[in-house]
Amino acid sequence: MIVLPQDHRTAIAAHAVEAHPEECCGLMLGTFDDGGDRVVRELLPISNARESEARHNRFLIGPMEMLKGEREARARGLDVVGIYHSHPDVPAVPSQFDLDHAWPVYSYVIVTSHADSTGDLRSWQLREDRSGFDEEQVGTPDGGPPGRT
Repeated sequence: MIVLPQDHRTAIAAHAVEAHPEECCGLMLGTFDDGGDRVVRELLPISNARESEARHNRFLIGPMEMLKGEREARARGLDVVGIYHSHPDVPAVPSQFDLDHAWPVYSYVIVTSHADSTGDLRSWQLREDRSGFDEEQVGTPDGGPPGRT
C-alpha cells in the first residue's frame, strides 16, 4: 500500500490540471514502513523533460533531476518511494511505455487529468518479473478511506 495524504493528492491533481494537455510528473519522497508500505511525506514536482511533441502521452524525468531528487530525499532522511504522473484524458492505468520504463521498488501513482479537473488517482507496483503492474491500495495516514483528488 501507498499512504498518500489528502494534501499531496490535491497537489498532484493541481499539477496535472496545470500541465494538461501534457503529462506532468514528479517524485514522491517518504519512508518504507516495517510492513513494506510506502508512506509519502513530501512531493517533488519535476518538469517533463520529454520532447514537446510527445508530452501529451509521455513523461521523462531526466537523470540529473532523478539524482537531485535522491539527494534531496537523503538530505531530509527520506527515500524516493515513488513516481507520479498524469494521463491526460485517458484512464489512470499504466501504458506499455510506462511498463517499459518502470523501475522496481517504486509506487507509480497515475492520475487522469482533464482541462479543468482530474479523475481517478490510482497506484501501481511493477511485478518482480517485469511482466506488468499490480494495482496497490492508496491509503490515508489515519487509515481512513481514500479521498478523491
